[in-house]
Amino acid sequence: MTNPPELDSYLIDMDGVLVHEENALPGADEFIRRLGEAGKTFLVLTNNSIYTPRDLRARLHASGIDIPAENLWTSALATAQFLDDQRPEGTAFVVGEAGLTTALHEVGYVLTERDPDYVVIGETRTYSFEAITRAIRLIERGSRFICTNPDATGPSAEGTLPATGSVAALITHATRKKPYFVGKPNPLMIRAGLNTIGAHSETTAMIGDRMDTDMVAGMEAGLHTILVLTGVTDEAELERYPYRPNQIVASVAHLEVGSRG
Repeated sequence: MTNPPELDSYLIDMDGVLVHEENALPGADEFIRRLGEAGKTFLVLTNNSIYTPRDLRARLHASGIDIPAENLWTSALATAQFLDDQRPEGTAFVVGEAGLTTALHEVGYVLTERDPDYVVIGETRTYSFEAITRAIRLIERGSRFICTNPDATGPSAEGTLPATGSVAALITHATRKKPYFVGKPNPLMIRAGLNTIGAHSETTAMIGDRMDTDMVAGMEAGLHTILVLTGVTDEAELERYPYRPNQIVASVAHLEVGSRG
């Protein structure tokens, strides 16, 4: 029996894997350094659409992790790429922050409230009743409904925050129209990430802390899946799922770069 090929590339979830809130998790900076020393390509993925890659780089750097902006891939970037492929130079009404609006501007989209091709919902810490009402009315008039990701909640220092998935459910209930979600667990985001770094699924790992997004997305895209226990999933919760990751480790500090465990 031949050994599986060594891992050459890594797609890495951010929250719960490298950081928790604004703080680096133990060993995260060392793991990123080891990837560079070993000549491995990597991309840090996040469903969070609030920040641009430059913003995220600065936030990570402040926590002690140095990652170039080109190694950061957000659901906002994936959404912009998807819309550019579907309808180049289109129009959109956006509920979201700079990460999403900047990504859409950079692919040539015009942001407008007048009969847009798409209504695009992403994260924001200040969801507006007025903006959500506008989104509902535009979708009722025929605009296509897109969301950056399906995450129902997000973390904060004070506790749980409603996120894109929750707002999407509200809009769906009002319009009876379901959105297309671009971010994880949609394998589309994984494949776009692989293309961004020129990686092949057979020699790439997906590292994450969530079974319902990271692990299922990696599995469906044909990647080697590695669950870390520094985020939302513990070993007891694993038994609830009908699928399992290829590897389970306490944290990225325990991973041997290049090995399939």
